[in-house]
Amino acid sequence: MNRPTHFEIHAENPERAIGFYQKLFGWEFTSWGGGGMPYWLIKTGEGEPGIDGGLMPRQGASPPPNAPMIAYVCTMMVDNVDGMLAQALSLGGSVALPKMPIPGMGWLVYAKDTEGNVFGMMQADEKAA
Repeated sequence: MNRPTHFEIHAENPERAIGFYQKLFGWEFTSWGGGGMPYWLIKTGEGEPGIDGGLMPRQGASPPPNAPMIAYVCTMMVDNVDGMLAQALSLGGSVALPKMPIPGMGWLVYAKDTEGNVFGMMQADEKAA
């Protein structure tokens, strides 16, 4: 099975979002210098079930304040990102953000399900660049 391994928060103002989550949940944020874009790793805790995540600047216009739902991106680790994307497309999904390298980590693609919900799929590959 392909389990969620990572969530991601997209923020109009990353510093404001970091302060919010630090104060609310006690999450720890660490700047990650890879990839050429501002990115923070999020540590949500230790010793209990859960996953860690990341925070990055929003890559498009902010949703309107009255949008019915704005959510985090949850990413599944997969063996073959190209094959899984092809399968998602064959099931009625679409590409939200094309496949991109995450240097030293792997290949990432964002897709949309049949309801327009965005999710990520990541293939580990330390040689990705």
